[in-house]
Amino acid sequence: MRISVSVTDFSWPGGLVDSLLEVARTADETGLDTLWVADHLLQAAPGSTPDSEMLEAYTTLGFLASATSRIRLGTMVSAATFRAPALLVKAVTTLDVLSRGRAWLGIGAGYQEDEARAMGLSLPPVPERFERLEETLLIARRMWDGDTSEFVGRHYRLERPVNNPLPVRRPKLLIGGTGPKRTLRLVAEYADACNLFDIPDGGKTVRARLDVLARHCADVGRPVEEIEKTIATRLVPGESSKDFARRCGEFASWGLDHVVVITAGPWEPGAVSVLGEAANLVAA
Repeated sequence: MRISVSVTDFSWPGGLVDSLLEVARTADETGLDTLWVADHLLQAAPGSTPDSEMLEAYTTLGFLASATSRIRLGTMVSAATFRAPALLVKAVTTLDVLSRGRAWLGIGAGYQEDEARAMGLSLPPVPERFERLEETLLIARRMWDGDTSEFVGRHYRLERPVNNPLPVRRPKLLIGGTGPKRTLRLVAEYADACNLFDIPDGGKTVRARLDVLARHCADVGRPVEEIEKTIATRLVPGESSKDFARRCGEFASWGLDHVVVITAGPWEPGAVSVLGEAANLVAA
């Protein structure tokens, strides 16, 4: 069971840069698997306001690559239509090169209509979002393979998608979302990981979604075991490392491999240390 921390709120009262660095270094030193950041231009964390502090994701991850040494780095998750596909793939490739092979591509179809309108970002109707998401996944695969041949899709045309330097290793690809028809099918076809949500129903919804994913994998001839199953959950205020480790055991019994943890407000180093202690308990 892997444990990761997801930074969604940057409104540290004591100073953004130093606080972010302390959280990132604590996560790196305590053995957490991945440091995720939200990919929004407006603050979207629950309980926050849209005009609260928010950093652009890939600039932030590049900065954190130089401040850490082992923790993986990625977005949870990038909307496929907010950047041109080649630009997104190049950003993730650059992150992988500069972090010496620690980059994820976390991606989804996108959902924040208010943000798109406020910031002039592209967010077409839902069916088109999924078409563009799939084409982006195909482009990523080609560019990471060093294939510079022309790509012609329904929405994107790339005459010569050069991606030099290539990544240190092909970045892991996580698709966010739980839609049983389109999203989980794309996971089965293209992804290394999926991301589900901790709904308080004793794992009923999670198990049902994992069953759907297994059927999609069978349809495409792929072992479902190849896909890392992650779940987004909250660290409860005052929750101990032992209590969180017990929750991880329950998640594992549902068929999950990786817990991605958010918290109300900005992360504090002490709370990140609790997760690191839990990770050590789970690994023992």
